[in-house]
Amino acid sequence: MISFEVQDMTCGHCVSTITKALKAADRDAKVQIDLGQHLVQIEPGDLEAHELADAIKEAGYTPMPAAVGSAAPASGGCCGCR
Repeated sequence: MISFEVQDMTCGHCVSTITKALKAADRDAKVQIDLGQHLVQIEPGDLEAHELADAIKEAGYTPMPAAVGSAAPASGGCCGCR
């Protein structure tokens, strides 16, 4: 399981965008997102962590390698919500 902390993921639209980007990059990936923790967890099909991070970046977000359970509160999001 590969985990990223994505602090600029703050709403359902963000979750949808990231999920679609990851599935477009890796059709076989299993994606789990915890919006409250700003945590994206992926069980990849064919891609490596850096390629999954690139897919999230191309969707307009800032993935950081995650230590599960360490996410801090967000400061704002793609659409101005908290």
